[in-house]
Amino acid sequence: MKKVTSPYFSSSSPSKPKRPPPVKICYSDQAPPPAWQECYQNIVTMRADRSAPVDSMGCERAHDQAASPEVQRFQCLVSLMLSSQTRDEVNYAAMLRLREHGLTVENILDTSEEKLGQLIHPVGFWRNKAKYLIRTCSVLKEKYKSDIPPSVSELCKLPGVGPKMAYLTMNIAWGSQSGIGVDTHVHRIVARLGWTKQEMCKTPEQTRQCLEAWLPRDKWTEINWLLVGFGQQVCLPVGPRCGGCLNRELCQTGRGWKESPKKKQKPGGVGQSVRMSPAKKIKCEES
Repeated sequence: MKKVTSPYFSSSSPSKPKRPPPVKICYSDQAPPPAWQECYQNIVTMRADRSAPVDSMGCERAHDQAASPEVQRFQCLVSLMLSSQTRDEVNYAAMLRLREHGLTVENILDTSEEKLGQLIHPVGFWRNKAKYLIRTCSVLKEKYKSDIPPSVSELCKLPGVGPKMAYLTMNIAWGSQSGIGVDTHVHRIVARLGWTKQEMCKTPEQTRQCLEAWLPRDKWTEINWLLVGFGQQVCLPVGPRCGGCLNRELCQTGRGWKESPKKKQKPGGVGQSVRMSPAKKIKCEES
């Protein structure tokens, strides 16, 4: 039988369009953004009272200071692993439950995945994190004598550990500054301030490389803590409180901000627009 070729369908599958080659971005020759020092100092001023959740319940506050150095380092790593997509208040409460249960490599390995999930719930993606913790503890016991790796590259090989966690772990647990820890707060705020270009820095890791190209190294340690607290109180993801921000005229988002007619800003400037942390609020109510 003679084979008939349909005029509507090609016998050969259409070739897929080739992807363009990736654009290599060079960060090393970037000049500092204009007025960045003024912006930075304004944020330092607005964060002077240290009343954000990160100040009392951040990852560097969640470990048992009476424990041995290797256990403290491990607990710091665990806190950072749980912190992804999780508010500091929720993460801190989960760490307290883990510490009461016994937060050591050996004890986690002796804990069932179901029980571990109950202890860390409701942190974000708690089911996956319970699996990651058990797998990570197995690696730590086998390769590092129940301590944690002393380098970013080795930390990033652990299940559930990304660059942000690795850089912060090196800084907090080992006291070694090897890079800026960029989370969603830092990524969002530096973009709003114009410190990074959106077309170049679409991911936190790209933002880290861009910041490290021009930000003085002596600020690499504090910038995460500084901007996380600022993002929790003033530069919120949705509905940023630009009305009381000292950088309002230096920020593209702030310059375009308009006061909502339904929510009149209370008198008092910056102090009135900053959200008080739960811990400080409880103390004020008791006094």
